This record gives sequence, C-alpha cells and structure tokens, in this order.
Amino acid sequence: MPHVVLLGDSIFDNAAYVAGGPDVAWQLRERLPEGWRATLNAVDGAVTSGVERQLERLAQDASHLVVSVGGNDALRHAGLLDQAARSVAEALDRISDVREQFEQDYMRMLEGVLSRDLPTAICTIYEARFPDPQRRRIAASAPTIFNDVITRSVFSRGLPLIDLRLVCNEDADFANPIEPSVRGGAKIATAIAALVAEHDFARRRSEVFAG
Repeated sequence: MPHVVLLGDSIFDNAAYVAGGPDVAWQLRERLPEGWRATLNAVDGAVTSGVERQLERLAQDASHLVVSVGGNDALRHAGLLDQAARSVAEALDRISDVREQFEQDYMRMLEGVLSRDLPTAICTIYEARFPDPQRRRIAASAPTIFNDVITRSVFSRGLPLIDLRLVCNEDADFANPIEPSVRGGAKIATAIAALVAEHDFARRRSEVFAG
C-alpha cells in the first residue's frame, strides 16, 4: 500500500490555524487514490534542521516523501528587512551571508531525506500575505534567496517540485499572513496528490507542479 509521509513545518501541520476545519494531511487523504495512506510527520515551527528528527519517526512502510520547509528559516532573518545599510553592496553582502548559511542547512537536510532512497518531492516557500501593502511588497522579495537555494537543489537532483507560490496565489488561501487556510490546504493537498500519482520518479527528471 503506497504511503505518503509529509515532512517539514506548518505548511503541512496547519491544524492549529483552520478553526477546526480539515488540515492538509486530512485533505490529502481524501484526494489520494484508493488504497493510499498519508502520515503527518511535519511539525509546526520546524526549521530545516528539524527534519532530521522527523525522519527518525519515519514509518517502515513509507513509500513517498514530500518536504515543505524553509519558511521558518526565512522568518528567523525577518529583521534583516528593517536594517539600515550604507550601500546596496552592504545590503547584498548581508543577504549573501544568510543565503550561504541556509544553503548549508538545506543541503544537509536534503541529503538526509534522500538517504532514505524513497521517491521524494520538494515544495518552495510561498509569499507571506501581510495586510499592509508595503510590508507585503517587501516581504515578497525575501523568499527569493531561499527559493533559489531550494530550486537549484531540486533541479540538480532531478526531483519534482511543488511551487507553492503558484499554488497558494490568493488571499483566501491563507488563514493568517503565513499559514495556509482550509482552502489553501486543499490546493496544496490537490497538488501533492497529483504529483505522487502522475510523476514518473524513475526518470529522475524534474517536473514542476503548480496546481
């Protein structure tokens, strides 16, 4: 029996934000082909280093892994957006430091996941939906440095990608600025179900799922 395991953060572990509505894992179970299972190992608040502990709880019959992590790593550096800089070069230098550290952390996490030798899919980080238009505009630029790391890691290994920036593309997809609502969760679950059912993992060729 195929068994999908969700790893990462509150993009999957969003039950606390949907006011009693169905979370992503529940909605995924409703959309998977008959006979398939889904288990939630993702933990609200997790960063990339936390995936290692989630892998320790991996069921022996797991057949597919889906990872969505990195958003909380980005939030740790949110203060960078408010720091003054004497030049663009100085600002870019600070951003480069953050990118390099994230790249090291993400590569370590991904190698741990891939060491399980199971069909694996990866998600990008979506853009936060802050109510203030200026804050939203600035925040939309921040994930690009993290998503560059994620997409390069995915494509260099021939893995499939779920681009959450395109999946969750409306305000109604968010329960708050950074968590998926029931509607957003349904769209995420639909994308995962389509990927695991349709993607040919044996080809080791990247494919992007966006809805």
